[in-house]
Amino acid sequence: MTVIGLGSMGTALAEAFVKAGHPTTVWNRTAAKAAPLVAMGARHTEAIEDAVAASPLVITCLTTFDDTRVALRPARASLRGRALVTLNSGSPSGARETAAWALDHGARFLAGAVKNVPSAVGAPDTLLCYSGDKRAFEEFETTLKVLGGDTVHLGDEADLAALYEMAVGAMLLPALVGFFQGAAAVQARGLEVNTMVRFTGKWLDMIKSQLPIYAKEIDSGVYTDAASSVNLFLAAAAHDEDLAKETNVDTAWLAPLHDLMRRAAEAGHGDHSISALTEVLRKPARQP
Repeated sequence: MTVIGLGSMGTALAEAFVKAGHPTTVWNRTAAKAAPLVAMGARHTEAIEDAVAASPLVITCLTTFDDTRVALRPARASLRGRALVTLNSGSPSGARETAAWALDHGARFLAGAVKNVPSAVGAPDTLLCYSGDKRAFEEFETTLKVLGGDTVHLGDEADLAALYEMAVGAMLLPALVGFFQGAAAVQARGLEVNTMVRFTGKWLDMIKSQLPIYAKEIDSGVYTDAASSVNLFLAAAAHDEDLAKETNVDTAWLAPLHDLMRRAAEAGHGDHSISALTEVLRKPARQP
């Protein structure tokens, strides 16, 4: 196979293939990044056209869908008959545009998403999601599982992997900023942040255990069996203000979340499950 793009994730992908014994061709705009992989047994080509032509399976790991199309432009003719797998960030519309571009040039297309960090590539429980050409996925599924044992095809619609990546990834920054706020508060008391890691992990386990319950409430639209209501969360918002004053930690990032809860309460969801915030986040359909 061929791996295009040798940033930290692209390098991890190529390493996994080489270690698994797959003949691997690599290309990167900065050729020097290929040297460690070549030392492991990979083949490097100076021209991207040669890299694409070298393998029936071409995996790109660039920053965006736009970057992918721009990088592959010189190799358009070489794409015909090959399976192109994109493992980059981007919107569903970007995935659809790239799928159409790939099909126009005779390639079979799979958009993919790695739901983990580079060091986890190749682990049995590392999740990778793909969407697009089902036959291409089935043909190369065993090879793709080298990158992670939890490998899933979401459907023939090329944009599904991007949709799920963004839908799931929406949790990341709020969760991390919450941890960073807690870290600043703990440090304000002269304590080390590593003392809260164990408790944070337990808290994340609790949140994980509640996700099936929230998903069921949202799918059914029934929020009345509230273990934790919107009003309960609103009452707790006052504690955030107290913490900010006591520890001199900036909690302004929470203001939009508090506003979201107030709007939910005003819309009649005060005594409903906190999952009813989904109803406020969902904007009315645009009129034609």
